[in-house]
Amino acid sequence: MSLWDRELVLASASPRRQELLRQIGLSPRVKPSEVDETSSEQDPVRLVAELARRKATHVAAGETPGTWVLGADTVVVRDGCILGKPKDRADAVTMLKSLSGRAHEVYTGVALVIAGESRQAIFAAETQVYIAPMTEDEIQAYVDSGEPMDKAGAYGIQGRFACFVEKIEGEYSNVVGLPLAALRRAAQELERDGK
Repeated sequence: MSLWDRELVLASASPRRQELLRQIGLSPRVKPSEVDETSSEQDPVRLVAELARRKATHVAAGETPGTWVLGADTVVVRDGCILGKPKDRADAVTMLKSLSGRAHEVYTGVALVIAGESRQAIFAAETQVYIAPMTEDEIQAYVDSGEPMDKAGAYGIQGRFACFVEKIEGEYSNVVGLPLAALRRAAQELERDGK
């Protein structure tokens, strides 16, 4: 069996993650996790992996044994500083100014948990993103579009912001919110471990 033959639950309300999964032929049932996402963890790799694990295990606890549950969490990191979703318009402007003309990292933690079993795959993927210099007017217009308000780092690579992305190193889908190639490899390893 493969990921495509399993019942999959997405422990996230993210429309971007849903779209990515549909893009590769998966139709997960969506059941957003209600777990507390606060953490004192400062290392972005450990932070996103832990939050993804919390989300997936919380949802898996209420699922039928054998159901696969996928949790994920994404952060943007600039100079070691974790940038989450902007609190307001001013915060979005500040974040975008800090990213303008520079490179930064995007980390997505992924947890694939099987309800009723101890088998699980938890990992974090990294993508380096290079942003072109942005003018004050461009930043203001982008924030005015409303697009950055529900996104880590105050931008969506798959939307209007695409014209400011000069290049990336790593998985594109990781920047959107779910590293698909890494997810496929993790699912294959889980399948092998179960045999």
